[in-house]
Amino acid sequence: MVPLPLLSSLLALVLLLWGHPVMGLDTASGFGMEDRALFQQRVDYTLTTQDRGDFSGQELTNTSFAGAHATQADFSGATLQGGIFSRGVFSESDFRGADLRDALLDMADMSGTDLRDAVLSGAIASGSTFLGARIEGADFSDALLDHQTESGLCRRAKGTNPLTGVATRDSLGCP
Repeated sequence: MVPLPLLSSLLALVLLLWGHPVMGLDTASGFGMEDRALFQQRVDYTLTTQDRGDFSGQELTNTSFAGAHATQADFSGATLQGGIFSRGVFSESDFRGADLRDALLDMADMSGTDLRDAVLSGAIASGSTFLGARIEGADFSDALLDHQTESGLCRRAKGTNPLTGVATRDSLGCP
């Protein structure tokens, strides 16, 4: 049997991807967060507004930010492994040193983000925008990126990830 919070999150994601309007809980004010936290291990940020939110250094493995609006949010040093960021807006957010291994970042707006020293190995980021993103030392090993996006990232790829020891250019398969 699927837990109710997980089922509702999956339903919201399916409806979002199909283009149907879905009303999300706006958690920017914190309203309802305590009640939700009582009934599930992790708070679900699907379809919420998290602009300028502080998630730095937090353990957020498998947390959903699908369809979330989180511009200028701080995810630096956070563990976001297996997280869902599909169709979210994370422009100008700080992901320095974040663990985004196996994250689902498809159709996400990552423009102007700071991904320095982040680990994105195995991430799926097809259809995502990384315009102006800082990627020095980021590890994209085995990440799924559109060819055009990959080419754009290669033009500014440099550095080596301090955790994995993999050069950013090598992780992207740059010529």
